[in-house]
Amino acid sequence: MTILRIGNASGFYGDRFDAMREMLTGGELDVLTGDYLAELTMLILGRDRLKDPAAGYARTFLRQLEDCLGLAHERGVRIVTNAGGLNPAGLADAVRQLAGRLGIPVRVAHVTGDDLGAAHPGSLAAHAYLGGFGITECLRAGADVVVTGRVTDAALVTGPAAAHFGWSATDHDRLAGAVVAGHVLECGAQATGGNYAFFRDGDVRRPGFPLAELHEDGGCVITKHPGTGGFVDTGTVTAQLLYETAGARYAGPDVTARLDTVRLSQDGPDRVRIEGVRGEAPPPTLKVGLNRLGGFRNEVVFVLTGLDIEAKAALVRDQMEPALGKAADVRWELARTDRADAPSEETASALLRLVVRDPDPEAVGRTLSGAAVELALAGYPGFHVLAPPGKGSPYGVFEDVYVPHGGVDHVAVLHDGRRVPVPPAHDTAVLDEVPEPPLPEPLPPGPVTRAPLGLVAGARSGDKGGDANVGVWARTDDAWRWLAHELTVDRFRELIPESRELTVVRHVLPNLRALNFVVEGILGAGVAAQHRFDPQAKALGEWLRSRHLDLPEALL
Repeated sequence: MTILRIGNASGFYGDRFDAMREMLTGGELDVLTGDYLAELTMLILGRDRLKDPAAGYARTFLRQLEDCLGLAHERGVRIVTNAGGLNPAGLADAVRQLAGRLGIPVRVAHVTGDDLGAAHPGSLAAHAYLGGFGITECLRAGADVVVTGRVTDAALVTGPAAAHFGWSATDHDRLAGAVVAGHVLECGAQATGGNYAFFRDGDVRRPGFPLAELHEDGGCVITKHPGTGGFVDTGTVTAQLLYETAGARYAGPDVTARLDTVRLSQDGPDRVRIEGVRGEAPPPTLKVGLNRLGGFRNEVVFVLTGLDIEAKAALVRDQMEPALGKAADVRWELARTDRADAPSEETASALLRLVVRDPDPEAVGRTLSGAAVELALAGYPGFHVLAPPGKGSPYGVFEDVYVPHGGVDHVAVLHDGRRVPVPPAHDTAVLDEVPEPPLPEPLPPGPVTRAPLGLVAGARSGDKGGDANVGVWARTDDAWRWLAHELTVDRFRELIPESRELTVVRHVLPNLRALNFVVEGILGAGVAAQHRFDPQAKALGEWLRSRHLDLPEALL
């Protein structure tokens, strides 16, 4: 059968608004996807639904569609999105109303069954990560627009691919190829030079959004529309493959994709071929993301300028201590951003960050803000704060649990109202550890230079609940020979001190010349809890790249 061209126009709720139009007008497409959901987004939508039971979906998608639904219809492009969030039926109805108002004859279907809130009282949102076969049923029945709730990000690609090529649930290798393509596309411009370690390799001021040319065997080419910004090469694709993954097995509800079988090759300018992906039966359980309110949070950032920074920090801590005694969690962090003999006041200043959490909003509200304000004329010399402290705000907690495939009622609600149950996966396999592959021969000894790791390796990092992953890859075979032996778990802990008391697991992916480190618990209760300075660990990889090691001069 023909190539299936699937593009992506959104990597998160708040992504570039014009991307949908750009993707529809920039070149050939068969399907346009939009990923709007993340762990934090589900919490935001849950809070929206508390205020308005009819809410719970990504309203941005509707506004984009108002401008672009006619374009998609004219060009025969089908739209598949998880913008339904907590209320896919509500969004599907809103799309129908929009289409009716615009006079555009489109068939709208949606997928339901992910909401497990009744089984998890007290959660703002409790949703299973469904696979792509509900989307497949909707498309096979003729839907032009398919709206889902919580599906895996890659399901937005596996669903259309299975519908187009006629794949079944046991076509594991083909489905795994589509999962890998979906994972590359899901974060939008991250595959085309956005957030890329070697961003100076191209013009990334306004990167285009990616698309995949899928083939019937599950292989694909990752590319972008001609003339759009950014670039696609094996590095940008490698970076995205490592993003928010872990080891050789990348498990999902449709299939477990073996990332250690992925082969990448440059197939021309802005074209990367992905082939060789093997798949296995999915695990016997589905992941369920639980979002709940964890309590209330407040913070104050004190600016310490000039001399005696440590003594000033100690003074303000002593002065604030009586007001913080009853709070459940108090954290102080001193960032020494100051320089000696600085040419500006800003560069002469350090930042002392105080974060307080408690189930009682009063404990982090007036008690904290009043104590901080009262120091304005009674504190350290040069006292000021970045912003006046305010009321405490609620924060969220994310955790995941697992249920059997049969524990959800996965249903495709077709454009004509028919409800088609999607059977659970019967062919499943428990996830086992993959034996660590052999390492390459080490580089021969030679002269070294103390320099940043990032001169020879790229990195990309991200969050999964309370854990973070840091994927590190080498750009050449020789750099990989050095990296595989040098960047051990012990070396990683040495370079990232806050990981020293945590469990760190290293996964080796030779085909990608990559190592993937999972740091368990570094993000506390997840991004919504804002446990650390960089709550989603987005820059953890860049911090690692900035650390100095003895680099072989032959690599420089």
